[in-house]
Amino acid sequence: MDFKITKVYADNNGDSHFEDVTVPLSDKGDIGFLSEAQKTKSIIFRKVKASYNFDFHPAPARQYIVLLDGEIEIETSLGIKRTFSQGDILLMEDTEGKGHRTKNLKPQIRSSLFIKI
Repeated sequence: MDFKITKVYADNNGDSHFEDVTVPLSDKGDIGFLSEAQKTKSIIFRKVKASYNFDFHPAPARQYIVLLDGEIEIETSLGIKRTFSQGDILLMEDTEGKGHRTKNLKPQIRSSLFIKI
């Protein structure tokens, strides 16, 4: 069993890309399926306005983003777009280069967690 995550990273030319990755889980019996522990630096709780539409930018740090509600569209520097919604997890690694664009797709305040690694 695996946990699905979408990674956004920059190549050597600075262009951003999507990559589907998995985190393997091990059966730990009654407590469920768990991954190996990962060290984290901090966690940030975030809400953005319904009109959120942030133009191209690199990620401020290597971090996971956990979408708690709402729906977003992320566009890579090459114009590839993907939609993400409640429960999706992103691994943002495009800390340099041309970055990505993010916008809300639903007219509502959106909540997420940033987990810096």
